[in-house]
Amino acid sequence: MMTTVGYLPDETSSFVGRRAELARLGTALATRRMTTLIGPGGVGKTRLALRAARAAADRYADGAWWADLSPLYDDGLLLPTVSDAVGLADHTLRMPVEALCEWLGDKRLLLVLDSAEHLRASCSHLLAEILTTSSGLTVLVTSRQPLGTRGEYVVEVPPLPVDGAPDALQLFADRLRASDPGAGLDAPGDEAAAAEICRRLEGIPLAIELAAAGIGRHSVAQLAHRIGSRFDARSAGFGVPGRGGGLALAPGLGTPGPGAPGAIGADGAEGGPDTARLDLLADATVWPRRHRTLRTAIGWSHELCTPLERLLWARLTPLRTDFDAAVAREVCAGGPLTPDEVDRALQGLVAQSVVQRDGDRYRMLDTLREYGRMWLTELGEARAAADRHASSFLGLARRAHDGWTGPDQVSWYHKVSDTHLDLCAALEHLLVHDVGGAQEMAGRVGFFWACCGHLSEARSYAQRALDAGPVDGPHRTRLQWVLGVAALLQGDFATAEKYGALCTATAVYDRDEEGMLGAAYLSGLTQLMTGEPEEALEAAGRVLRMTSGVPVDSAHRLRCRLITVFALTALGRLTESEAAATALRRACERGGEFWTRSYADYQLALIALLQGRPAASAAHARSMLAGKHRLRDSFGIALGLDILAAAIAAQGAGAQAARVYGTGHAYWRMVGHPQRGTPELGPVRERCELQARAAVGDEAYQRAFERGQSDNAEVGLAAALRTELQL
Repeated sequence: MMTTVGYLPDETSSFVGRRAELARLGTALATRRMTTLIGPGGVGKTRLALRAARAAADRYADGAWWADLSPLYDDGLLLPTVSDAVGLADHTLRMPVEALCEWLGDKRLLLVLDSAEHLRASCSHLLAEILTTSSGLTVLVTSRQPLGTRGEYVVEVPPLPVDGAPDALQLFADRLRASDPGAGLDAPGDEAAAAEICRRLEGIPLAIELAAAGIGRHSVAQLAHRIGSRFDARSAGFGVPGRGGGLALAPGLGTPGPGAPGAIGADGAEGGPDTARLDLLADATVWPRRHRTLRTAIGWSHELCTPLERLLWARLTPLRTDFDAAVAREVCAGGPLTPDEVDRALQGLVAQSVVQRDGDRYRMLDTLREYGRMWLTELGEARAAADRHASSFLGLARRAHDGWTGPDQVSWYHKVSDTHLDLCAALEHLLVHDVGGAQEMAGRVGFFWACCGHLSEARSYAQRALDAGPVDGPHRTRLQWVLGVAALLQGDFATAEKYGALCTATAVYDRDEEGMLGAAYLSGLTQLMTGEPEEALEAAGRVLRMTSGVPVDSAHRLRCRLITVFALTALGRLTESEAAATALRRACERGGEFWTRSYADYQLALIALLQGRPAASAAHARSMLAGKHRLRDSFGIALGLDILAAAIAAQGAGAQAARVYGTGHAYWRMVGHPQRGTPELGPVRERCELQARAAVGDEAYQRAFERGQSDNAEVGLAAALRTELQL
């Protein structure tokens, strides 16, 4: 279990030089509320920010947190992305910015926003809000331009020095050895040639890394000659400065027209009238000469790629998040780029440092993605690529939905959570181009999002999908169900009740048995939360009898059985409830289902506590917490900590119970709610809290509670899961 405070990405390659910049940045972070690192793409802003944040993290009691904004094509997901980055999974109906300001209000943390240049206005507005309300917040931003936020302190990031300092040459040598451990600058003239390459590339780290990757197909001397020839030709006026690479693709793959990037005129010179297209790579007012150098270096790297590698480079650009080889095949295969060719071309791009590999996952730097996206447009493939991307993630939503009950449930949860931005992008595309696909996708992925904490997105996309056009059958029922569940988790019981009734009517009309079970779960849980357990028990039992043909391990059937367990407990029929919960847990265990099983454990913990068996209650509560932690379900963890604290208090360990209560309070804040749960939990919680206070006294209780509340959530959860009793 992770117990570090905050999250910063791993550094997967060596860090070279930057001592002066790190010292300056360290001072800025210690004395300024907001610092922005500016410079053109590829100059090393992200690596510098990461190294500085890691060095400063220990100064922040609530940690250093990283938000990568590069995959966001507009500002629609800016707030959810930043909220995710700092651990907020708000379950309320508040405005998202209000929830974020409240969450950060008493925290002392460092927030890093990486690659903010394309969202400058939105980022500036957001930072003005949270810096005003959060006095302990420090913000570090990387951007190609300043954001213009009041109080912003701007630090320019220069390229690595190439004269009189070894940094650029060291970076070249490090990346050379990373691609081939046996490689080096040992041959006569190699070091001088490498130094010339670094000088020609003006010390721009990304350009140097791309050049080092080209050694596999050239010697260092040959590489220096080729780069020198290209830059000399550029300087001598052949074609447009900085235009480079990708001369053509291949017969049948499309050839750029006149003026396209990398196109060759009749006189052999690169050029054309639309030079400004490559200005996507950086703002022309920031070091325009070095901007042109990077464009030329990327273009040269593009030229070194095979035609199919270039095509893959372009087709990978719709992907917003890290991906594996299977996703690359789904999104990119077609025409001459067969699935096998995708695999080969992907390894070629890794060798060229165009794509970075970490285990079985791949990612592309934003600067290189921009170049590939421009090529995708030039090839006329932007719509086809977006179609393939949307189709791939609709397929993922289908497989995740089908895999709800089974040994891969946890894995599917994580895939849905980790590909959130790609799923949103796919839904946006489908809402415009394939409404039926959007309706299916929003219905299938919505409950995962609700459990992952993306309630606003689940509710918004389900509503937009319903409003987009007529929809019948199971897709309509699922959309209504998702809307109701999201509303219920947000505490909007009136809306949940409305959609429970609509879902029931739709499912009965369509003779959709799974829809009927889902509707019974939604309506039953709403009734339980509003103090009507008899009605919930009767309705769930009736629907379970009506749908006896649905497999016993169906997701909706298991959830409907859970309503029966909750209702029996609320009615005080504890022997029946315990038997039903035990049987339900076994059914879940057989199928590899964790979500419902965790709530069966929760009920068993509550039943044991009500029966005066606190040790058994604590064991069930810890089992629930282990399952909810695997699912990253903050709401479920908050519930589990409450019942565990009560069980510990009932055993006389007052200080330990107080600390667990404090950790639970931290999780309740994380989801934006005061303590919640079905009504019968409240009196139990209050009684056990009084026991804990009586056992250790108010002062010791308060100290332990505050310790749990101020602990990093993961640290507190790890402490709660330890089984030894501290009397």
